[in-house]
Amino acid sequence: MNDRMPALYIGHGAPPLLDDPVWSAELKTWAWNLPRPQAILIVSAHWESAPIALTASNVPLVYDFGGFDPKYFRETYATPDASALAARVAAAMPSNEPVHQHRSRGLDHGAWVPLKIMYPEADIPVLQMSLPTHDPARLLSIGKRLQPLRDEGVLVVGSGFL
Repeated sequence: MNDRMPALYIGHGAPPLLDDPVWSAELKTWAWNLPRPQAILIVSAHWESAPIALTASNVPLVYDFGGFDPKYFRETYATPDASALAARVAAAMPSNEPVHQHRSRGLDHGAWVPLKIMYPEADIPVLQMSLPTHDPARLLSIGKRLQPLRDEGVLVVGSGFL
């Protein structure tokens, strides 16, 4: 039996998708059918930053959008501390791939919008990693270094929109 967590790509859009019954039902079903993650590492297309950067735990969300109902700017998603996962991600990178740990950046909507639907209790540590490049070879190399996390119960998620 393979206990490895899958790697997912989730199409997310703007925060009003939180109110979309079809999208929400699909994400809830996915989460229900997956093994329960020990932690979640998510890479959102909305955060491009080099070198690789990691979010902080227990800090406010990033509301990186505008023009929507004010209720979306009041959303919260306070998850448990993910510093242990941050240390594992940093340790997995080679010396030529530096990792910056932000002290004040929280999850952006590319992370918290789908996770709020999938894991509404916010009881799983979540870490967001920046997308450091568009170079496919470099991204595949980074992905291979992160792959062992899946054997440790970490759900690795790419989040964006086509």
